[in-house]
Amino acid sequence: MQADLTMGNLASALTLQSEETALVAELRAGSEEAFAWLIARFHQPIYSLLARTVHDRADAADLTQEVFVKVFRGVSGFHGESSLRTWIYRIALREASNQRRWWLRHKQQEIPIEIEIAENESGIPVKLKDTLVDLSESPFEMAVHEENRARVEAALLQVPEPFRTTLILRDIEGFVYEEVAEIQGVNLGTVKSRLVRGRACLKALLTATPKTKNLPASEGLELPLGEEAR
Repeated sequence: MQADLTMGNLASALTLQSEETALVAELRAGSEEAFAWLIARFHQPIYSLLARTVHDRADAADLTQEVFVKVFRGVSGFHGESSLRTWIYRIALREASNQRRWWLRHKQQEIPIEIEIAENESGIPVKLKDTLVDLSESPFEMAVHEENRARVEAALLQVPEPFRTTLILRDIEGFVYEEVAEIQGVNLGTVKSRLVRGRACLKALLTATPKTKNLPASEGLELPLGEEAR
């Protein structure tokens, strides 16, 4: 039975690899149908990833389009060293990193999610969080009760980088440890270290009492990144 399962998994993996090879060949040939399929498959996951990792969620949609432009332009240089999915996510995280650097250089601070940006027709203030696009359901979000989703998302935004991105890739997007390491360009020990510390930070934020919820999110994470597990 175990041998049958192993052979079945191997056959499935080979089939997926063959399908991906064919897709990449179509993309390199400039197939509009192949690129349309790629966008349909990855647009929402990439948007969700970017909306959780950049400072200004309003920029996530534009950034998502830029990712696919770079995928289209760069697919000729994709040689299958990793899966196509991993390659696309790596491009997305590089764009998110560039966006964060731009933000820090030009904005210097994040816009509070509770900030009032306008008034509705009844004269009631409209907060920034009310204008954010609702993200699609993911396995992580479906496990959280509806009324707690906003609280979890807000807490996740307070988890410092690079722990937040590691949490998103592993616990929300479902990448295995090796894929997370490849996407982030670090080794497996560093991924596991970041994941432990990121989960601890998120748990602390979600279980904080009213007296402690205003403490810095990075408290307890002062260990320099260079001291992470290598």
